[in-house]
Amino acid sequence: MSVLNDEQILLDRVRELDERTLVRLHDRFYPELYRFALYRTGDQQVAEDVASDVFVRLIDAIQTGRGPSQTVRGWLFGVAGNLIAEHFRKAPREAAELHEDLAAAGTTAGEVETRIRDAQVAAAVKTLTREQQDVVSYRFGLGYSLEETATAMGKNVNTIKQLQFRAVGALKRQLEIGEGTA
Repeated sequence: MSVLNDEQILLDRVRELDERTLVRLHDRFYPELYRFALYRTGDQQVAEDVASDVFVRLIDAIQTGRGPSQTVRGWLFGVAGNLIAEHFRKAPREAAELHEDLAAAGTTAGEVETRIRDAQVAAAVKTLTREQQDVVSYRFGLGYSLEETATAMGKNVNTIKQLQFRAVGALKRQLEIGEGTA
């Protein structure tokens, strides 16, 4: 059976709200969605909330006739990306606040520096285009190959290479600017 036929069968079963299919779908994609959200947000609770909310939104969308139309995986990760963007719009996180919180908690200087650097990288990633953020998340957060990333994003491998090249260049420039002002 071809991959396209398998995907169509999966879509049909999801649209029927087949309980076994939904359970398997959750078991298969929850860990990946969690890692994707954790990489993008750096917050375990937010990552759990995003990964869970994706499945709530899937069921809501199916019930209202707005569910996945071509690929379940692409739809799930698209929703996760939207939820992450919504999170950052609602609750921006500043490196200074992080520094104060860590210092107050008695965190060592090395740990503070590492966490601040992680926060700077996360802030720099937020400046990328949505597609660049997704490529960085798939490639470096989830460890996807170029081909897996292309499939997940519905693009060809050369486009993914270009997006990754531009994203890494932009991150490098952002982080160099940040170091120059520190």
